[in-house]
Amino acid sequence: MTGRRSVAEASNTRQNILSCAADMASVEGLEGLTVGRLATALGMSKAGVIGHFGNKLELQLATLDFAAEVFRREVWQPAQHVSAGMPRLFAICDSWMAYAGRPAFPGGCFIAAASHEFDSRPGPVRDALAAHMRQWHAQLVADASIAVEAGDLPTSTDVEQIAFGLEALAARVSPTRQIYGDERAAEHAKDSMLSLLGQPTART
Repeated sequence: MTGRRSVAEASNTRQNILSCAADMASVEGLEGLTVGRLATALGMSKAGVIGHFGNKLELQLATLDFAAEVFRREVWQPAQHVSAGMPRLFAICDSWMAYAGRPAFPGGCFIAAASHEFDSRPGPVRDALAAHMRQWHAQLVADASIAVEAGDLPTSTDVEQIAFGLEALAARVSPTRQIYGDERAAEHAKDSMLSLLGQPTART
């Protein structure tokens, strides 16, 4: 029983570290993560923090994976059981913009912030980030392709352009809210997403 408790406690501690790291990195970037600041924020020793990861790179990668899992839980899970194609694209727009409107991290969209930070920095973090982003892009392309096959989008539709447009609109929400103070940024982006998908909005 003691062994099981120790494993569970270690797992909980790791998750607490990653949650704190993701909050910090969303504001100051993954490069801004320091073991010292994490240890202070969590009331832990530096050795206690780094002991869960081994080095800063592994901490960065684990933090990125943590944030990607939060995105998957908040955006993909609510939509994954909806019928593939246009119904799922609409569901994704709903959950994605609900998530963007009440971001899980103080700095806004973690993935968007990380993509700006690492877009010109080759290395393991950029590779891991690209893998997460490609997976999401491929899902959007797949559902757009099904929507075309079902006749819900014109046969001339460029499904890559649909995916790009949805991603671009989502990426705009955080800076619009953070810099301009526009609390309706997610709502505006959702309307634009629906327009891109050929769906009339309440204001059209």
